[in-house]
Amino acid sequence: MLIQGYVKVPNNYPRMEHEKRPYQPIENYGIIGNMKTVALVSLNGSIDFMSFPRFDSPTIFASMVDENKGGYFSVEPQLQDYTTKQLYIPGTAVLLTRFFSEDGIAELTDYMPLNRDPKSSASAIVRRIKAIRGNISFRIKCVPRFDYAMATHKVEAKSSNELIFNSINDGDAKLRLIADFDLCIDEQNGCADITLNESTDAWIILESIQTGDEDDLRDIAHYTENTYRETINEWRMWLNKAHYKGRYSEVIYRSAITLKLLTSAEFGSVIAAPTFGLPETVGGNRNWDYRFTWIRDAAFTMYAFLRLGMNEEATKFLDWIYELCKDNNLQLLYGIDGNRSLTEKELDHLDGYKGSKPVRIGNEAANQTQLDIYGELIDTIYIYNKSYKPITFEFWSIINKQVEHVIERWREPDHGIWEIRNIKREFLHTRLMCWVAMDRAIKIAEHRSFPYPEAQWKSVRDEIYNDIYHNFWNNDLQVWVQYKGASNVDASALLMPLTHFVAPLEPRWLSTMKVIDRDLRLDVLIYRYRNHLEKIDGLDGEEGTFNMCSFWFIEALAKSGEIDRAVENFEKMMGYANHLGLFSEELGKRGEHLGNFPQAFTHLALISAAVELDKKLSRIKGFNL
Repeated sequence: MLIQGYVKVPNNYPRMEHEKRPYQPIENYGIIGNMKTVALVSLNGSIDFMSFPRFDSPTIFASMVDENKGGYFSVEPQLQDYTTKQLYIPGTAVLLTRFFSEDGIAELTDYMPLNRDPKSSASAIVRRIKAIRGNISFRIKCVPRFDYAMATHKVEAKSSNELIFNSINDGDAKLRLIADFDLCIDEQNGCADITLNESTDAWIILESIQTGDEDDLRDIAHYTENTYRETINEWRMWLNKAHYKGRYSEVIYRSAITLKLLTSAEFGSVIAAPTFGLPETVGGNRNWDYRFTWIRDAAFTMYAFLRLGMNEEATKFLDWIYELCKDNNLQLLYGIDGNRSLTEKELDHLDGYKGSKPVRIGNEAANQTQLDIYGELIDTIYIYNKSYKPITFEFWSIINKQVEHVIERWREPDHGIWEIRNIKREFLHTRLMCWVAMDRAIKIAEHRSFPYPEAQWKSVRDEIYNDIYHNFWNNDLQVWVQYKGASNVDASALLMPLTHFVAPLEPRWLSTMKVIDRDLRLDVLIYRYRNHLEKIDGLDGEEGTFNMCSFWFIEALAKSGEIDRAVENFEKMMGYANHLGLFSEELGKRGEHLGNFPQAFTHLALISAAVELDKKLSRIKGFNL
């Protein structure tokens, strides 16, 4: 049924293949999702990136990495010289894009309903289009490109307002586009021109279809009458579980929602970022696929959830880890379902974001040795056991296996937290996390009176400590260096006081902070290391400053007692967030966002820094912020 206020406009589209769609800045996007996948929505109302129906599925929209071939889903008001703004409905992942012009004001609401069945693969994007002021025409284009724009497809009109897209190469890949207005087909794409009278709205929904489940599809009334308020309420019910009531709560909760969006409802795993191929330098070749679960990133994410009282997420993640480790040693990263094979490939047919090639899917790092992951994981289990729920003896047996692995291998060189591809080294951060693994395992055992070889474990812990304290110290430079024998510092050293390896006022630590401050800092921005001085990672090209390192630096300042400076730096860093409070992995020379977006590691580091700042500020009498 057509909506009141809808006027059909004659359909005379130009051929879409010839339409130029210039790249948006990476920071010009918001994120919506349903804990199965996410979509990135630009400030001009176009969905330009989406893997469907899962985080790690092939894309159906990827114009962020190829403006011509990638595919998109746009809703654009036909207004002259309009400007746009985006905002979230508070406490939710429901996104509003608003268009402002002398001729009128329009609004686009985007969200993905949350399916109560975590194992269901059903997903939908709901787009509500509204004319706020004036009678406004809209042009709508749904241009799917299946299988990373490698597969052809056909489209069938089931009725005047329902289209079915079928991938020819993959019979299981189907999409359903429904609306409460007429749709048309142009060159295997969905399209519509509509005009809305003032204060009226229209709805268009894109659904995934599983073969055999076609009879279970909902009609459009289900979406228009139920899902908007339900989605808002479910997000707010989830956020109400947080017990944090301190300062910076708005930015903390936005980061928490972002981390939740990157968490799999079915498996409990967490992806590092929802995108692939977004460059660390525009035009460069540092273009990776982050749509997988790194043990390190996921463990830190659970640590952030635990600090906020989001305990259910940590429980589900640890259940996932338990199943992974029952019969196998821990791997660096996995597919969201625990898949261990993540073959890296280059998609030569895609141009890359602003010409940044190659565009890669999969990740070769899955085959790397990175021994630090045991420390991050066992530290999170330690916090979980201490602050929320005692772990079982069966889980303790799994931890024992991981500790034995650390005992056997902690002296080995590896690829490190930054996934250095050209050579293995004895990295400070890896050695630090091996110490954390031993220290936290001992604390769990003693807290719970679990049996463990006390003399051996404590001996190894102390041996690692002495190795770090003495053998990674460069007396000439007065700094703990990046790896044994190095002459440079690394931002990951900032985790030394954050993991309680050293006291924040330890003289050697204060000296190391000064070197980081001098060599890696640009105002509040921190490089992870200075690759231009020494080709540490063996890769060509530059990279930006790392946002998570900037938040580590802020937290280290707070722990070292430099509260005023930490507060100032935190506020400055928030000035680098995009208009919705989201961060990518890096920042470029103009403060532009670089790398995959949004980045889980940045947002969890933000939460940790903000919580630490609030704790320190609460101890200062008369300080009100």
